[in-house]
Amino acid sequence: MNPVIVSGRLKGKRALVTAGAQGIGRAIAERLAAEGAEVLATDLNAAALQNLTGDAIRTAAVDGTDAQALQLALGDKQFDILVNCIGWVHHGTLAETDYQQWRRSFQVNVDSAYHAISAVLPGMLERGQGSVITIASAASSVGGFPNRVAYGASKAALIGLTKALAADHVGQGVRFNAICPGTIDTPSLGERINATPDPAATRKAFIARQPMGRLGVASEIAALAAYLAADESAFMTGSSLVIDGGATV
Repeated sequence: MNPVIVSGRLKGKRALVTAGAQGIGRAIAERLAAEGAEVLATDLNAAALQNLTGDAIRTAAVDGTDAQALQLALGDKQFDILVNCIGWVHHGTLAETDYQQWRRSFQVNVDSAYHAISAVLPGMLERGQGSVITIASAASSVGGFPNRVAYGASKAALIGLTKALAADHVGQGVRFNAICPGTIDTPSLGERINATPDPAATRKAFIARQPMGRLGVASEIAALAAYLAADESAFMTGSSLVIDGGATV
């Protein structure tokens, strides 16, 4: 899938995309750059960051769960757009989730967003403009998915964070929205599929659960992120947008 790129729509804007080395984060970083934004993509995976394409993309290898390391990487840079893409999927019911796994789910999925927003929000408020986009999940927006108790809870927290921030700053020019993807064909999903005893059967089962008969692709999520980053969505804040191929209809 190759959604149409609106050239120049984000010209003059600076964007920070966390977990930008692969999957949804990479697709968003490249899409925002293609539409004219200057992009800083951060990720733990320094090698994968080198594969990003686009003259307008700069990279920084940094652990997004480390507030001091993130602030050091950002320095005094100001951003008009922030996209929080850091995430980790833990599989299991509550009985299969120990406290360390529970805490890691919130540290990676929620604390990383808190740190990034805390770093860029003061500058956005000072300039009276900004769009913060957080990748949540269809697993937490309209219903729970089985064996995802820690993941679902942490992603639901991101929706709550998005709505609370939107309410706090609705009159100050900074918007907050969440994207809730369904099953997207990314390297992360591939790793989880390949870790099962029968990867081919697992992939087939994933696809069979999709009403459209296919998995989503990262470029489709990136297209929605570009809209939320652009001025066309200026009247939208506090929304959680489900893009899951009808899986939760």
